[in-house]
Amino acid sequence: MVLLSDVVAASAEVAATSSRKAKTSAIAALLRRLEPAEVTAATALLAGELPGGRAGVGWSTLSALRVAPATEPRLTIGEVEAAVGEVRTISGSGSGQRRTDALSALLGRATEAEQSFLLRLLGGELRQGALEGVMVEAIAAAAEVRTETVRRAFMLSGRLPATAEAALSGGEPALAEFHLELGRPIRPMLASPAETLDAALAELGGCSVEHKLDGARIQVHRDGDEVHVYTRTLREITRNVAELVELVRGLDCRSVVLDGETLALDDAGRPRPFQETMARFGAQEQRDELLHPYFFDCLHLDGTDLVDRPLADRLKALEQVAGDHRIPGVLSPTPEDAAALFDDALAHGHEGVVVKDLDSPYAAGRRGKAWRKVKPEHTLDLVVLAAEWGHGRRRGYLSNLHLGARDPDGGPPIMVGKTFKGLTDELLDWQTAEFQRRATGGDDWVVRVVPELVVEIELDGVQTSSRYPGGVALRFARVLRYRPDKDAAEADTIEAVRGMLRGG
Repeated sequence: MVLLSDVVAASAEVAATSSRKAKTSAIAALLRRLEPAEVTAATALLAGELPGGRAGVGWSTLSALRVAPATEPRLTIGEVEAAVGEVRTISGSGSGQRRTDALSALLGRATEAEQSFLLRLLGGELRQGALEGVMVEAIAAAAEVRTETVRRAFMLSGRLPATAEAALSGGEPALAEFHLELGRPIRPMLASPAETLDAALAELGGCSVEHKLDGARIQVHRDGDEVHVYTRTLREITRNVAELVELVRGLDCRSVVLDGETLALDDAGRPRPFQETMARFGAQEQRDELLHPYFFDCLHLDGTDLVDRPLADRLKALEQVAGDHRIPGVLSPTPEDAAALFDDALAHGHEGVVVKDLDSPYAAGRRGKAWRKVKPEHTLDLVVLAAEWGHGRRRGYLSNLHLGARDPDGGPPIMVGKTFKGLTDELLDWQTAEFQRRATGGDDWVVRVVPELVVEIELDGVQTSSRYPGGVALRFARVLRYRPDKDAAEADTIEAVRGMLRGG
């Protein structure tokens, strides 16, 4: 039986090293010790997540808890899972006090180190999607299976604990049982940035070049008349996008899984602001903006899974089932054709193009080089770490953002700069309220927040700097928009930021 103290010790060991190999080794060592019934909960805890998902406990509740710690470790992983599950179910009259009592009872059985771990876990401070890559490698090492097999199973299941359970209980045969299941979203394949269009074309050879829309990622599943629509974070939005459901239900097929983007257009056919598209995803009532889908991949068609097929085959299936709704693009273009498409994308108000290897299978996880995005300006998706209270006209608002890049080795985001530029009055209102809801601490000057909000930053470039731990700093950074469709696991890495150094 593994105790919570064992998880805390492994987590501390991971946090104390910058070596990806050492992190992987520490996690794998603990995974090997787990009993079968402990695997799912322990995997979640090691990844910095609560078993079963968030518990709905705010910082104000957690910061008010004062409980004397236990002197000896005795909490089991199963007991933690059960206690958190109990907190999650508390609702109704007097729920605040009952939730406090349940949390106090849990913390009273925890040592000081365990209390600190649990409080950070409940507050979301340990939730770091960047650790997923390390966890995948650790699961593979512990189960003595190939990393790619674990990564593929994770892509198809979307659940790291379930993937770990299969790997540790049944090895590669159990992992091979994961398949694309209609109605269960799979993790999306991502593109990495390329410096120029010519560089991307030269790197990939036979490729497709497509518009990169200023829209929101969607994944649609159809099985007969049943249709489901999911965001890039695998959240279901079916009931909010009736026009997309109707369109997919009208396609000439029995079953299909499509990957693409959607956006609202103005009367001239140009994209409306990104926020208007995202507003539809959370709308509780009918809105005027209609969403238009643009599909760029087909992962399943009429009983046949296509994720392992080359992109060229998937595009043929896409043309067959949804040709009228394909994203604009060209196959195997000349440099001149690709440049013309790039100019066309910009002329229509889009972001640029994506260049894709026609031989590549569909693979989620690390941003590989099979898909390369090309944009005319420098932008980065960074994680908000904290914000400073403003002064003058911005007094009373949280304004100056502390920005972090993702650590690809699973550590916390690495600070690379600050900015208060580009913030509208509307954004100042929103982030002041939102940051206080997500606060994990602070003082009269700075409020620290759970590192989960992603913001798109436009910048002139980066420069070397000893001011920040990553050794680089943003130059003339300004806020373009927040990205509620992305989580911290999809933020740009410190390697991507350093790669923007002149000559880098």
